[in-house]
Amino acid sequence: MTFLERKIKNLGRHFSAGKPLAKFYPVYEALDTFCFTPGTRTSKAPFVRDAIDLKRVMTFVVLGLMPCLAMGIYNTGYQVLLARGEALRFGACVWQGLFKVFPVILVAYAAGGFWEVLFAAVRKHEISEGFLVTGLLCALIMPPTVPLWQVAVGISFGVVIGKEIFGGTGYNIFNPALVSRAFLFFAYPAQFSGDQAWVAVDGFSRATPLAVLSAAGHGGQAVPALQEAGYSFSNMFWGFIPGSIGETSTFACLLGMGFLLVTGVANWRVIAGCGLGLLGTGTLLFFSRGPESLAFFSLPPHWHLVMGGFAFGSIFMATDPVSSCATNSGRWIFGLLVGTLVVLIRVFNPAYPEGVMLAIIFMNAFAPLVDHYVVERHIRKRSARLAAFRGEAGCR
Repeated sequence: MTFLERKIKNLGRHFSAGKPLAKFYPVYEALDTFCFTPGTRTSKAPFVRDAIDLKRVMTFVVLGLMPCLAMGIYNTGYQVLLARGEALRFGACVWQGLFKVFPVILVAYAAGGFWEVLFAAVRKHEISEGFLVTGLLCALIMPPTVPLWQVAVGISFGVVIGKEIFGGTGYNIFNPALVSRAFLFFAYPAQFSGDQAWVAVDGFSRATPLAVLSAAGHGGQAVPALQEAGYSFSNMFWGFIPGSIGETSTFACLLGMGFLLVTGVANWRVIAGCGLGLLGTGTLLFFSRGPESLAFFSLPPHWHLVMGGFAFGSIFMATDPVSSCATNSGRWIFGLLVGTLVVLIRVFNPAYPEGVMLAIIFMNAFAPLVDHYVVERHIRKRSARLAAFRGEAGCR
């Protein structure tokens, strides 16, 4: 490591002030910080002694996404071989999945990295490690059939419009990866909705579970419709279904959630709130169904947990510490409303049966307002207690 550190430090001379590569100093600084502990340290008190910094937090999130990435690669190849009628060998599934998924990740990092470097060079600030997460998240919420040029356009929009115009990492109102997905969904709906957007085989179409229920219409029964289409609770939980690259497996998402909770990166209140809001709203609709109700009304509440991108969104998107609430009470409210909105959008909007993206983006906009009223409530309660204490002291 001493040899590597010496080489990187020698390389840094070419990026110092007055040198030809001075404008690209953020690129060198990002490499140095990624490989080693940052050299800048606080010289005066107060000191914060903590092993967690931004680099480690972002690294932990990337590690938490590894189960979803691994399952996404395998399932993409699995769906390709299944559509072709070929043997579902493990190695073949992985190879086919890598062939489809790796270019999406590469383009997401390349296009997004370009904008990160450009803004860092113009503003003369560091390249944030947050892009390691944004680039991977953006790739994992894409369908495996997405054209690569659309990946580049989408993440460019998410990084520039969703983050950089607000000031960069830590200042963005909305989750940049979700901004990318929302832009692509409304700009190019043919590649992000319908039967042909999920299995990477030309000429093959298969509706996702949410699309099956959306097409069932009034009076249909949810579970029989899903089973007739080849979907069971089990294969939706494990992730052997068509869908976005990293969102199909609830099991993989739970593995990532466990890692993020143990390391303290994700806040459990947001995740719990999302689950309770979804189950509560799903239960209410389930018991209020009638003979002519939409098929979604007859879906058992716990099935909502394994459908679409709910698990992925509630664990990796809703828990974003920048775009979600910062107070503990606000996190509960934020999560409950996200879960509630997911079910309402799924059930009452047949044109858009997946409500996770819109629910989180909508609540991102209201997160500061929720925190404001939570803080105001705490101030009023403390003021009342202080007034009561002063009154008791005066009586004495």
